[in-house]
Formats: sequence, structure tokens, C-alpha cells
Amino acid sequence: MEQENREHPPGTPRVWLLLAEKLGDNAQVRALAAALPWTSEVRNLRMKAEFQFGKPRFRPSLDHLDPDLSDRLKPPWPDILITIGSRPSMAALWIRERSPTTRIVLIGRPKRWLDRFDLVITPPQYRLPEADNVYPLRLPLMRADPARLAEAAARWRGTLADMPRPLTAVLVGGRTRPFRFDADTGRGLAGELASMVGRDGGSLFVTTSRRTGQEVTGALAEEIRSPSRIFRFGVDPDSDNPYQALLALADRFVVTGDSISMQVEVLGLGKPLAIFALPTERSSRFWRSIATTRILEPGSQPGDWLRARGLLGFARDLSGFHEQLYERGLAVPLGKPFRTPSTAIADEVRQAAARVIALAPPT
Repeated sequence: MEQENREHPPGTPRVWLLLAEKLGDNAQVRALAAALPWTSEVRNLRMKAEFQFGKPRFRPSLDHLDPDLSDRLKPPWPDILITIGSRPSMAALWIRERSPTTRIVLIGRPKRWLDRFDLVITPPQYRLPEADNVYPLRLPLMRADPARLAEAAARWRGTLADMPRPLTAVLVGGRTRPFRFDADTGRGLAGELASMVGRDGGSLFVTTSRRTGQEVTGALAEEIRSPSRIFRFGVDPDSDNPYQALLALADRFVVTGDSISMQVEVLGLGKPLAIFALPTERSSRFWRSIATTRILEPGSQPGDWLRARGLLGFARDLSGFHEQLYERGLAVPLGKPFRTPSTAIADEVRQAAARVIALAPPT
């Protein structure tokens, strides 16, 4: 249970959640906190304009935060701090410098200094070494909120009733390294969707997101024809956003390959999922091949030496994550026939929470 600026319950660890702008990231932190036996306090962080997408130098610091929009970070310091992402983890390390007894739990991957984090809970798309402070997951921790789904379903059921079935929700993310997601890619997606509807019938409801480029949105909007529909994030009113309703009411889903969070929310519902793989940027292929080569993988002497000095990070392998989903019967590549997931999704949050609980100071 989260609390905002209320009196801390005596005899329990003080837990802070450092959250930023990414909703999918925040959902994982909140899911972990909800599985703990203690209340938690939220500290919202907002980045300066130049660091919304730009990358600050990774170090213990608050210099990248907007002090007017961020919650103040001041004593009493937490016993346990849970966060996600490189920018919030810089603030977490800044707190550690002022409170050496604070235990830092990072979800995801560290930019550097793996040994400075007390626990790293890492999803399978990240290539981290085996270590005492690393807890590997089979899937990220985010799941759709059942209460929000039920409320959205009640509001949208009539609106979606006239759309031919099967209703395929198309959840569109945006460009992320090393992938290309431009107008040509958007037109390629539209072409595959048209082929799918021609084969299976039904209709589409396409929804873009905060990261979707305007050129991609435009390319998709040109191709979507009634009775299919499109929601254009940042153009159409927020009240028209069908995302939660589609999770509740759509028959099946297409998700672009960049968005692990949307893929995992669909998987948690047990509904058929197809992934639209994005093309790799030509300029990224060489450096990606270097970063993932065996001689630099976690546990190798050259790779560990470079990572310890901040010269090499822990690689993210989205394509490998997709392959795991295909092998486990949880998803298919777009263009293949949809299938109902063959296995249930294990809820790993309680096991991860047990590792956090073990970090608590004795009472």
C-alpha cells in the first residue's frame, strides 16, 4: 500500500518508490511494492527538458532532475528504496551517498556499478551475469489492473459493439535503439495488418502511444479504413484513448516489437498475441554485434573490465525476448496464425518480493 506524506508506521521499514515518467516502468515498481508487507512512500521525479530523451552522464546526482516538478528528496531516508531506469537510479545512488544503510532495489539493468545495488531484479531481455544480488525473471513484473479494465470495459462495450469480430487491437509503440520505426515501417505494418484482415476478416482498432512518431501515426492513419479505427495519441482527446478497454474487450492483439510492457500486459490476460518485429537501424548493427559478442558477454574478463569503468553497458536483446515467447508458445510473429497461449504466465512478483523482504533491517 502506498502512502503520500503520512506518518510512517512504527516498527516497519521505511520504503520509498522512486518513480519517473514512464508508466510501464512505474507499473513494475508498484507491482513489487504491492507484494510487500509494508506501506511505501512515493517520490515522483521529473527530468529537465534536455534529459527527457537525452542521456545524462551516469553518476550519483540530482542534476538531471527538474527541482520544481520533482518531489524533494530529504531525510528521514528510507531503509529500502525501489526504482527502475538509469535516471531514477542516479538519484538512488545520490541518496545512498547520504544514507549508507539504505538498500537499493533496481528493477531492470544498471547502467554501471552492478555491485552498488543491493538487489537487481532483471527481466529476460537484459543480459546480466549470475550474481548474488541479481534475481532473474522470466517476464517483467507489470500486469494490467483488473479494476481499471473492468471500468473501461463498462464504458466502451457499447462503443465497440458494432466493430466486426474478431476485433484485433493493434498497440503501437515507437522508435528505440537499435530499431528503426519511421513512416516506411508504419506503412509496412499497415500492409501486414491489411493482409491479416483479408485472411481472417474482422476489424482493427489501432492505438498509438506517447513514443509513436508523427510520421508513423500519419502513415497508419492513411491506411486505416472503416469499420476499423485509430486513436492518435497526442492528437485525439485523452478521453478517447481505448487502451484499457481494448485490453479488456479485444479478441486478439498485435504489438510492435519495441514495447515489452504492452506485450507483457497482453500475455498476463492470456489472449492471443502477434509481434510486429521492427527493422534494425543499419548504423546500430555493428555496435550491437560488438556488444553481444561472446568475448564481451557478462562474466567475461574484457566485458566485466569495460563495464566496471562505465565503457560498456549490459545489452538489451528484444529480439531474443521475442524468440523466447515464440518458443514458449506465448506469441507468434505477425503474419503467422494467431494461437491461444499454450502455457499460463507464472506470477513471479511474490518470489521477487521475498528477496526484497530479506534486505529489511532487523526490528
